[in-house]
Amino acid sequence: MQSATTFAYHTKIREVFNEMSQVVVGQDRLLNRLLIGLFTGGHILLEGVPGLAKTLTINTLAKVLELDFQRIQFTPDLLPADLIGTMIFNQKTAEFEVKQGPIFANLILADEVNRSPAKVQSALLEAMQEKQVTIGEETFILDRPFLVLATQNPVEQEGTYPLPEAQVDRFMMKVFVDYLTKDDELEVMRRMSNMNFDYEVRPVLGKDDLVAIRDEINGITISETLERYIIELVFATRRPMEYNLRDEARYIQFGVSPRASINLNLAAKAFAYFDRRDYVLPEDIKEVAPDVFNHRIMLNYEAEADGVTTLQVIDSILRKVAIGR
Repeated sequence: MQSATTFAYHTKIREVFNEMSQVVVGQDRLLNRLLIGLFTGGHILLEGVPGLAKTLTINTLAKVLELDFQRIQFTPDLLPADLIGTMIFNQKTAEFEVKQGPIFANLILADEVNRSPAKVQSALLEAMQEKQVTIGEETFILDRPFLVLATQNPVEQEGTYPLPEAQVDRFMMKVFVDYLTKDDELEVMRRMSNMNFDYEVRPVLGKDDLVAIRDEINGITISETLERYIIELVFATRRPMEYNLRDEARYIQFGVSPRASINLNLAAKAFAYFDRRDYVLPEDIKEVAPDVFNHRIMLNYEAEADGVTTLQVIDSILRKVAIGR
C-alpha cells in the first residue's frame, strides 16, 4: 500500500507536467524520460532534427525544478578547459585560481555533442561517470543532482566525431525525439507567432524533493520473475541463437552491456512509480527497453544493407522472449 507522501509527490509530478505544457507542446514522452533519468541518476542522449524544442524543454524543466542549468554548444574548436574550467593567474594576489567551467550545474545540455573532438567528449563522459572534476591539483565534487542531456543531430554528419560505442554506453537511455502531430504543431505555431507570448513557469519541486522521490522509486518492488526477465532480454541480445532469434542473429554484431540490465531495472521502477504503482509490471519493462537498449546494440553491415534498424531488432526480441523462460 502506498504512503500519503507518495500521493503528495505524484500530485507534484503531475503539476510539473502541467507547468511544462504551458511552454512546451507535445513532448510528454520526452519529459517522462528526462524525469526518469533525473530521478534515477541516469544521463540521457537525445537524437532528433533541429527545432523540436529539446533545448526549450530542458531549460524549462530546470526552472520548474529550481535547478541550475547550463547549455554548452559543442564545436570542433572546443577545448576540455572550456567545459570543466581551468587555472587562471590572479595578478592582485600573484597566485593561480580555479575558474570553474559550465559543467558545474545541475542540468547540462551538451548540444550536438558529436561535433567536438574526442578530448572534449572524454572530459564530459568522465564527469558523468565520476561525478567529479579535477582542475590542476584540486578535485571538485559536482552538485547533486547532476544530469547530462546530450543531443545529436542525425541529419548533418559531415565533420562530426561520433561517440565511441563504449562511451555511449554511459548514457542510461537514448531517446529519439520525433516530429509533432499536426494538432501539436498547429498549437506551437499559434503560440510562437504571438510575439507577446512570454509565459513564466513557476517552481514546483526543489532539490530536497528530488532526493525524496529517488528514495521512493528505490522502494518500488520488482519480482524475481521480472528480474530474471530483464536478464533474459539482455542475454537475448548477446546470444540470439539460444533464444531462437535466427533472423536477429544475422544482424547483431554486439549485444548490450551489463549497464543495460541495471538501467532497465531502474527505468522500469521509475515508470511504474509515474503510473502510481509500488510494483513493476512486464509492460513497464517493455515500455522503456527500447530507450535503454537502442544505443547499446551494435548491428553489422548486413543490417544496414537490408535496412534493418536497432528498434526493429529490439521489438522482435520483446515479442519473442517469454517471461519466465
